[in-house]
Amino acid sequence: MRKYGRFTIPTQAGFAGETKELIRRWGADAIRNSDGTDLTDETASLGPAKIYATYFVARGYNAFAREHPEERQRIFLMSCRHTAVGAEVSFPIMEGYFDQQLEPDYDWDPEHNWEVRDRTRGTVVSHEYVSIKRESGTVTIQKTVPGHVYTLSFPAFINWDPTQMYNYITNDWKDRERDIPFDAHGELSWAYMKTALSHWLAQNPQVDVVRFTTFFYHFTLVYNTLKKEKYVDWLGYGAAVSPGALIGFEKEYGYKLEPEDFVDEGYYNNSFRPPRQQYLDYIEYIQRFVCERAAQLVEMVHEAGKEAMMFLGDNWIGTEPYGKHFQKIGLDAVVGSVNSGVTLRMIADIPHVKYTEARFLPYFFPDSFYPGAHPEVEAMENWLGARRAILRSPVSRIGYGGYLSLAAEFPAFVECVEHIAGEFREILDTIEGQSPYAPLTVAVLNSWGELRSWQSYIAAHGMVYKQTYSYLGVLEALSGMAVNVRFLAFSDIVENGIPEGIDVILNAGDAGTAFSGGACWKNETLLERLRMWVWNGGGFIGIGDPSAYPYQGRYLQLSDVLGIEQERGFTINEDKDYTKPVKVHFITEDVTEPIDFGECRRNGYALTPDCEILEYSHEEVRLGAHAFGKGRGVYIAGLPYSSQNTRLLLRSIYYAAGREKDLYRYYAQNPCCEVHGYRSCGKYALVNNSMEIQHTKFWDGAGAERTADLAPGEIRWMETEEA
Repeated sequence: MRKYGRFTIPTQAGFAGETKELIRRWGADAIRNSDGTDLTDETASLGPAKIYATYFVARGYNAFAREHPEERQRIFLMSCRHTAVGAEVSFPIMEGYFDQQLEPDYDWDPEHNWEVRDRTRGTVVSHEYVSIKRESGTVTIQKTVPGHVYTLSFPAFINWDPTQMYNYITNDWKDRERDIPFDAHGELSWAYMKTALSHWLAQNPQVDVVRFTTFFYHFTLVYNTLKKEKYVDWLGYGAAVSPGALIGFEKEYGYKLEPEDFVDEGYYNNSFRPPRQQYLDYIEYIQRFVCERAAQLVEMVHEAGKEAMMFLGDNWIGTEPYGKHFQKIGLDAVVGSVNSGVTLRMIADIPHVKYTEARFLPYFFPDSFYPGAHPEVEAMENWLGARRAILRSPVSRIGYGGYLSLAAEFPAFVECVEHIAGEFREILDTIEGQSPYAPLTVAVLNSWGELRSWQSYIAAHGMVYKQTYSYLGVLEALSGMAVNVRFLAFSDIVENGIPEGIDVILNAGDAGTAFSGGACWKNETLLERLRMWVWNGGGFIGIGDPSAYPYQGRYLQLSDVLGIEQERGFTINEDKDYTKPVKVHFITEDVTEPIDFGECRRNGYALTPDCEILEYSHEEVRLGAHAFGKGRGVYIAGLPYSSQNTRLLLRSIYYAAGREKDLYRYYAQNPCCEVHGYRSCGKYALVNNSMEIQHTKFWDGAGAERTADLAPGEIRWMETEEA
């Protein structure tokens, strides 16, 4: 196997000798700068074939931004909520916000864009009762109703790029200038962006790959007065507003957007909210605008004889890689940060690019590299999580970012990365681009569908929250599972029916969210098609609050399919007679420890005696299976990621599809181990996903039973034998 290539290493001024040694040990064939480090004259002499250079389109040119402050980027904000106790209420406009990042825009159409709302009534307060005091930064509302809650929605300039602010604070960049982002909708800004890129390309002939970080609009990230994150939404379009954008939108769509269309009662249209049509229209408008203008910049890069790469992060809004406009950009590659199998698949599955690259963790910053730290532990955990997904859908390249001098001070980490780089190259050289064995196809059903492939349940990139880990665990399990995965929107089924080739549909999420579905479950066409699809042989798996919407005497609208309903206080008077679990079942055959249901949904109960109860505790059903015509439904109260839960989900998929007998090919009995088959190249990999020694019984491609002992994290390649 090759010991060189497919690896990108960060550079740092004054560290050339040590960099050469790490290039040799890690087999790097590309070198890059990071936010806070620069390419130097010595870079070209370091040896790798390609040089990546980070390029910021909409920040890093403060002289221009200061000359044209009216073209700074903007965001709509909502004030803190204030309760009136008399006929008047006053409060600071910027209360709770970091004033070095944000500044109210008092002049942009204040009659329309500055809006006070009575949140108790849900109505707009007339401007005649509102007084905005610019000098003191306060708002006064008159003729208020005692006991009612009031807010002010207003536009604000973004005076400090959020990612640069994070890096500035994390690395104590006191001597660095704070980047002011400016807006591609501004005519002067757009002209300057093209001119600046043209000059930069001419001045950097040594650069082979321009790494756009990214294009125009940052995901929504607002800081509080403590310089900590007040609001973050990886998928948020809140910071993609401007006079030009709203005027352009109105001309195209024929209606005017209101502040509330962005503020959204203070939820800012986060991806957990079932999207309203106004927001979907705005997403569509921004995507088309960003992709069309980004394509012009990429064309300039290509004309200069260089490749164009996009970092899936920072200012990535509008470039949704699974959206219908992404292909227009014409990018050569996408690179993104990876801290899980989910984020690996989010990058690896991107269409319409020549190659993809994963930036692994830890980032070479002081928060991970400090005296007494063991970054090699984080690196190996990061690798084992991503490796499951790589074996299903590999990225083309891997690498790291940050200050290389920090990493070099930790020999164990350097050795760990050497191992990771070698194993990654071994995987790609062995499978030779072949698709792995995957006999079943699972469709994840939610409001977003394919547009947000592998991005369901994400609030901040890769971060796990109490209310999400039971569902992110589902995607994490799927990311390295031997099944094909698709993403399907409720609207897809309503408009076009259920696509051919799907074996199991999975709906997972909290009630009322975009992922469970909310009011979508009142749509009779959706219900008709799903019920009949399962009745005729399909499989449906519901996790958390699947199909939850109180309507016509049922809370779970597909309770007839699942055999399970949730007690919400309205059916307490009905007896719950079916509580006895079955002793043995295919789904739970590999379970050896108590099942972790995470933040599980409560009060599930079986509706009929033919519902098979697989887990009954706390006087509620937490796991159940039910035949529905020729098909089957499976209910799971919650599913955080673990080896055992991954196995539980895999067996649930085979059961729901009615394919139990097909499970025992490329299959390991030990849940800590998995088998990935590559029939076309005659190989299969037996993998230990844990950092402990594992013994397992396993079945090869012919269904022959074998045993193996695997070292911590071991991947063992074998010749496949097919029946």
